[in-house]
Amino acid sequence: MIRPAMKVLVTNPHQELEVPGPTRVQQLLKRLDLTPEAYLVIRGDELVTEDTVLQDSDSIEIRSVISGG
Repeated sequence: MIRPAMKVLVTNPHQELEVPGPTRVQQLLKRLDLTPEAYLVIRGDELVTEDTVLQDSDSIEIRSVISGG
């Protein structure tokens, strides 16, 4: 039986993945080798924190934080 997994879109570098949940945002970023301070994690229309637990049914977008002057 195929287990459902959350859909994860990383905008930079562009990746589309399916990751099994539940997992915390901080664990997901670590698994993807992404620095938490450099990325925003969005579930639906909601910005989520590192402590948020993500579920198999979630669709997640991970955006890099852009700064400059």
